[in-house]
Amino acid sequence: MQLSAGQLPAHLQKGIKPLYTLHGDEPLLIQEAADAIRAAARAAGFSERSSHTVAGAHFDWSEVLAAGGSLSLFADRQIVEIRIPSGKPGKDGSTAIQQLCAQSEGNTDVLTLVMLPRLDKATRSGAWFAALERHGVTVALEPIERSALPQWLAQRLAQQDQRVKPGVEGQRSLQFFADRVEGNLLAAHQEIQKLALLFPPGELGFEDIERAVLNVARYDVFKLSEAVLAGQRMRVQRMLDGLQAEGEAPVLVHYSLAEDIRALKRVRDAMDAGRPLPMALREQRVWGVRERLFERVLPRLDGESLARLLKAAHQVDGIVKGLKVPGWPTDAWQALQRLAMSLCGYCAAR
Repeated sequence: MQLSAGQLPAHLQKGIKPLYTLHGDEPLLIQEAADAIRAAARAAGFSERSSHTVAGAHFDWSEVLAAGGSLSLFADRQIVEIRIPSGKPGKDGSTAIQQLCAQSEGNTDVLTLVMLPRLDKATRSGAWFAALERHGVTVALEPIERSALPQWLAQRLAQQDQRVKPGVEGQRSLQFFADRVEGNLLAAHQEIQKLALLFPPGELGFEDIERAVLNVARYDVFKLSEAVLAGQRMRVQRMLDGLQAEGEAPVLVHYSLAEDIRALKRVRDAMDAGRPLPMALREQRVWGVRERLFERVLPRLDGESLARLLKAAHQVDGIVKGLKVPGWPTDAWQALQRLAMSLCGYCAAR
């Protein structure tokens, strides 16, 4: 059985299952889902808990199998937690997990909780993960996208009887809050808790949030690519500043920008040759969020514009590797900003 994070509370109210699997890269969401399962288990009489972390190829799975297949001497019901930080249990682990899944069938005295990072499609199609899905409940903890972050913040504030002011000021407050905590959900949760300590229940003004919330945002180059293709100039500037401050390699940032430009040029050339846009995107292996962004910006990009961007990307490639290019800044981050803003300008809604 597959559930979303939002479906888990209602599911737990109906009763506990013997096997749960949580997978995702957001520590806060994994922690909260695991806490909810543990709380429901304790209410159902599971009074003992053991934890096992799979580290390295020589992990001893026999201890886990023994814990899952036997009752405790001191408690009738127990929780067995298995953490696999790499998401790769290995050959022995795959066999052990499938055996563990078989043991869980009809065993109401042992609750097994497996915690994994975000898994790719190939891993999810493996026999061991298929067994987890078949015998138990799997919950995918998806990251909170930037567009959904203000609403998430509002919901968390409401849980502690706080809210922003209605109308434009409230939306401004939530957008400011989201800018300060983007990409760092655990720190966002801590900032929300801090607001509960600093201010009483009720409305929060923009000044309250501006004064109290620290800038704890964290960025990655993949999100930068999405922001550039969405034409979000101010967000792109914040992300470039953040990546530079965090010590990200300019070469990696350039690769992300240049790869988008090359992909846009290949799809544009295919369209000019008569291929429909959906077919051209499939041929260039453009999927998911990136596919939707390409569909939005390609009709406004011609081959000549993309050729100029491709030339600029080639010039910036030399700059980030220490070369000087006439007409361009010598500083790698300044050159990257100019390239990103050029692409962003073409992608911005008109």
